[in-house]
Amino acid sequence: MLVLALDTATPAVLSGVVRLDSGGEVTTLAERATVRPRAHNELLVPQISECLAEADIARSELAAVVVGAGPGLFTGLRVGMVTAAAFADALGLPVHGVCTLDAIAAAVDPSADTELVVVTDARRREVYHARYTGTRRTAGPEVGPIAEATVDARTVLAGDQRMCTELAEPVGAAVRDIAGPSAAGLVRAAAETLRSGAAPAMLEPLYLRRPDTAEPRPRRRLEVL
Repeated sequence: MLVLALDTATPAVLSGVVRLDSGGEVTTLAERATVRPRAHNELLVPQISECLAEADIARSELAAVVVGAGPGLFTGLRVGMVTAAAFADALGLPVHGVCTLDAIAAAVDPSADTELVVVTDARRREVYHARYTGTRRTAGPEVGPIAEATVDARTVLAGDQRMCTELAEPVGAAVRDIAGPSAAGLVRAAAETLRSGAAPAMLEPLYLRRPDTAEPRPRRRLEVL
């Protein structure tokens, strides 16, 4: 099965073509990841074309699309999910959304009992974070101050390297050199559903944080007594 994988939930614009075989083995045929936080809309579609050309794959050969559903910031996340939905609709393909933090966890390849915490930058001195035992998510995703992502010396951290280091150093936790999701990680996170042929769930972004702007309140009427 050939799968197009996309993610724009982090500062990196990610696209890739991945082969998922019947035994669950994942092979990346082509991948592009460009760290330009404000260029998701500009870079994503050209990167898709580059990956298909490098893998020597025609669009008609694809069997599914997998896209990171966040958590992430509104503008970047929306670009990836809209592009994935439009691409899949044009080709008549299923599109599967996966938690971007799950995709990062899938790339760490920890042992079954490893306590893993994945963190990504949510700005405002906050992080998106989730906790895993192995690759099984046990808490989150959540958004909040970095101190809320509690860790100890047994914890393995992955995600935003600066924030991972800030959390790890006081307690001596380990940090894996995995800053963001990979195409293979996205497909691994969706592999069970892809291999079963089950219909994908509704594509919904994980924003977690309320919008900065809100509808104005109605003006109060002034009454003259």
